[in-house]
Amino acid sequence: MTEIKIKGAEILVVGGSSGMGLALARRLLAEGADVTIAGRNIAKLDAARRSLGNHANLKTAALDLTQEEDIARFFRDQGSLDHIVSTAADIEGAYQFLPDLKISAAQRMVESKFYGPLLLAKYGAPHLPPLGSIVYTSGVAAYRPAARGSVVAAINAALEGLVRALAVELAPLRINAVSPGWVDTPIWNFVAGDAKQATLDAMAKRLPAGRVGRPEDIADAICFLIGNGFTTGTVLHVEGGHRLV
Repeated sequence: MTEIKIKGAEILVVGGSSGMGLALARRLLAEGADVTIAGRNIAKLDAARRSLGNHANLKTAALDLTQEEDIARFFRDQGSLDHIVSTAADIEGAYQFLPDLKISAAQRMVESKFYGPLLLAKYGAPHLPPLGSIVYTSGVAAYRPAARGSVVAAINAALEGLVRALAVELAPLRINAVSPGWVDTPIWNFVAGDAKQATLDAMAKRLPAGRVGRPEDIADAICFLIGNGFTTGTVLHVEGGHRLV
């Protein structure tokens, strides 16, 4: 069996400046990978670099997933990679009841969480070796949709369809997704505002796992998908049993 090593691998983490992406970058650096975290906000990238101790194996890159030319430029300048991960999503304004939903907010989420991942594959796949991989982030909303979450549920489901199709088209590259449940990340500041902690605590009482997720839980799952050479076209559910309740 060919071993797929994280140590020494060149890994791009889009959305790596906060939340799950930041936790993943920390984990990958600890395992000896060379990591590039990419995102739109330069100030957040700089803060993430400081949070990660200005690690010698860490680079940052400005990259807007909603702009095809920006993605094409990034890969023209990047050189080779071993793995690509995207945890990015622009959800601001997307969690709304239909009468209050602005189509512009839905479009921003489609651009960041569907077209962006599609373009990462289009321009990034030629830079990956045969044992390389791409890992996306979908979410439990595709399986347990809630009021105010129609846009999020639909986009997550579409992304998972894309994973299966790309796993066939881009083989032997491996294309997978991790599907988190409720994870305590800054994204909840947009979803629940001041009610964030109470909302997460209420869900923790419902879940079979007895708690909501931590960013490190998702980082662990992504590392599995990067390292397991016999897993492709798969959605790995890391949601504390949310689909069961």
